[in-house]
Amino acid sequence: MTDIIIVGGGTAGVVLASRLHQRKPELSIVLIEAGSDVTGHPHIATPADAAFLHFSDLDWKYMTVPQKHLNGAPRYNCAVKGLSGGTIINSGGWIRGDVLDYEEWAREVKDERWSYNGLLPYFKRSEKHFDADGDPAQHGFDGPIVTASVSSSGRKFPLRDTIFKLWSHLGLQHVTDANNGHPQGITDLVENWKDGKRQIASDAYPLDGVKVLTDTLVRRIIINDDKVAVGVELASGEIHMVKKGGQVVVSAGAYRTPQVLQLSGIGDPTHLSQHGIATTVDLPQVGTNLHDHLLLYRYWKLQSPEKGLAAGSPLFGGPNFDKGGPVDWLVTAPIPTAPLKAALEKDEGQVPDDHPLLKGSRSHLEMILLYAVFGAEAQGLQIPINGNSVMTYYMGCLPTSRGSITLSSNDPSAPPVIDPNYYATETDKHVMREGFRMHSQLMLDTPEGKELVAEEYTPPGLVSAGLDASDEQIDERIKFGASTTFHPGGTAAMGKVVDGSLKVYGVKNLRVVDASVIPQPLASHYQVIVYAIAEQAADIILSEDF
Repeated sequence: MTDIIIVGGGTAGVVLASRLHQRKPELSIVLIEAGSDVTGHPHIATPADAAFLHFSDLDWKYMTVPQKHLNGAPRYNCAVKGLSGGTIINSGGWIRGDVLDYEEWAREVKDERWSYNGLLPYFKRSEKHFDADGDPAQHGFDGPIVTASVSSSGRKFPLRDTIFKLWSHLGLQHVTDANNGHPQGITDLVENWKDGKRQIASDAYPLDGVKVLTDTLVRRIIINDDKVAVGVELASGEIHMVKKGGQVVVSAGAYRTPQVLQLSGIGDPTHLSQHGIATTVDLPQVGTNLHDHLLLYRYWKLQSPEKGLAAGSPLFGGPNFDKGGPVDWLVTAPIPTAPLKAALEKDEGQVPDDHPLLKGSRSHLEMILLYAVFGAEAQGLQIPINGNSVMTYYMGCLPTSRGSITLSSNDPSAPPVIDPNYYATETDKHVMREGFRMHSQLMLDTPEGKELVAEEYTPPGLVSAGLDASDEQIDERIKFGASTTFHPGGTAAMGKVVDGSLKVYGVKNLRVVDASVIPQPLASHYQVIVYAIAEQAADIILSEDF
C-alpha cells in the first residue's frame, strides 16, 4: 500500500510526483504510465526530430470522429504515450497567455488560486527565465525549465526586420516580454529548449524516490461503498491500493482522464450503462466541455529565394540557427469588437457589451511566420523544402465550440471517442475569418508582403481567396485545411467535475491534475499552464491531506 497513486506519467503526473517527493520524501508515491520510459530515445533530444514521433509507438494515434463543420472529415489528434507526455513531442512554445483569460477562469470557479496572480508563483517556480535582468515579479530564475527567446539564443534570421515591419501593419507594437500576462503585440518567440535541445519533464523534474511503473495501463479507479477512492485496478487485473487517507490522482491528459473516470463509473449514467459500467458517481459533465485550438497553415512562394531566406536553401544558415525554430516573431492580436459582438449574438442571442469575450480587449489570435514549410501535404499540396517558400499560421485562441470525450468500449486499451466539434459556432468562424483576412492583407497588400511573396499556394480545387475573398470562400479554405494545435482541455473541468482543490465531486481522496481541469480556453500553449497546475497541485495536496 502506498500514500499516493498517480495515474498518468505525462507532464503533470511527472511534475506532481517529483515535487511531492521533493517536499515530503517520506511519502510513498507510485506513478503509473501506459507508455514506455523514453530515456535514450534517438528522436527526442533534437526538437526537429518530433516529425519521426508522430504515428510512432509513442503516439496513441488518435483520430477524431468525422467533424461536421470541417467537411465531415476526421482530424488526427496526437497524444503521446510515454513517460513525460507532451514534452516529448511539443513544438516548445513557452507562451503563458493573457491575464484576462486567467481572471475569467477564477471568476467562473470563484477561486482566486486560479487567477493570474494566484498562478504566478507557480509559473515562476517552474521556469529558469532566459533574461537575468527580467522582471522578478513576473519570472523565476532557478526553476527546472530553461527558456530562451530567439534573440537570447543568438539567432538572427535574414528576414527578421522585414517581418517585424510586416506585422506592424496590424497596428501592433513591439512587446519586450509577452510572458508577463500582457501578450498583445509583436514579441520574440520564447521556447523551452535548453541550448537547442528538448527538455522532457522527467529529466527536468527527477523521479528518484518515486516508484514508476511504465508500460502499465490502468483499467479503473477502485471506489469503495463510502465513495472513497482506495486504489486502482490495472488492465492486467493487478490491484494497487492506497493507505487510509491516501490519494489517487488522475493525470492522464484531456483525452484519457475522462476515459479513466468513466471506466471507473464516474460520469453520465446513461452513457456508462451503454458499456455495461455501473454508475458509482452520477457526474454527467465528465468528458464534456472539450475545447481545443484550431489553426490554419498558409503557404507562400517567395519572390527572391536566391537570397537564402528560408530553410532548404543552401544559403540559409547562420550562428545558432539550430537553437530553435526558424521563426523570429510571435504575434498576439485582438480583433474589432463590434463585428465580434454580432457573431456572438448569432450564437447566444443578445449579449451585453461587457460579455467576457468582448471586454479587455481579449487575445483572440496568435500568429507566426516561419522560414520553412511543413504539413502542406495535409492540404493536398506538394511543396519541397528547398528555400523557395515560407508559411504562416494563425490560431483561434478563445474558441466557443465545445466537444466531448466518450467511451468506445469498456476496454481500457480502446481509444476514446474524440469529438472536438471544431468550427461549430459563428463566433469561431468570425475569428478564423479575421485571421485569414489579416494574413491576406499583410502578404498581398503591404510593401513588405508584396516584395516578399510572389503568390500563395492554393489547395487544389479551391479558389485562391485573396484580398476580396468572401466569407464563404474563406470558410471553404478553413473547413478543408484547418487542424488542431494539440491543445485539448476542459474534459474534467474545474467547477463541473473537480473543485478548486482539484477534488472530483462526489468522491473522496480522488483528484484530477492535468489540462482536463482547464474550464475555458486560454490564449497560450498549454505546457506552461500544465506545469503550473501540477506545481500548485503539489502545494494543495500537501497542505490539505498530508
